[in-house]
Amino acid sequence: MAGIIYSILAGLFIALQNVFNTRVSEHIGLWATTTVVFTVGLLTSTTIFLLTRDGDFSKLKDVDKIYFLGGVFGVLIIYTIMRGITILGPTYTISILMVSQLLFALMIDSFGLFGQERITLTYTKPLGIVIMIIGIIIFQLS
Repeated sequence: MAGIIYSILAGLFIALQNVFNTRVSEHIGLWATTTVVFTVGLLTSTTIFLLTRDGDFSKLKDVDKIYFLGGVFGVLIIYTIMRGITILGPTYTISILMVSQLLFALMIDSFGLFGQERITLTYTKPLGIVIMIIGIIIFQLS
């Protein structure tokens, strides 16, 4: 149940963040907004880390260096979502984002990429994605 609650909250935070970031970018630009967002995020996460002491930086040496690309992906995510919202609006952008994310996550799970446990690909998983795409098309037509 906790996983579901965290996932719902993540959806809420992502929707709010995307709209807020796009509003800021209208005034200061996309890359300036990305810089501000990550600076505020760094300050927030550092404060929470210092309060909770949840983690151990000394173990960074044990992490495969390719996984540090997550920070690069974060920058690209913020930028591309703001561009998408500027062009398509929040609903259509988030809808496409969700389908894309689900499709790539399915590929990662199905092939067991990046150390993920491999799951069996059944016909229902791609069918679910196709149904979501049809839903987005219907949503856009109305």
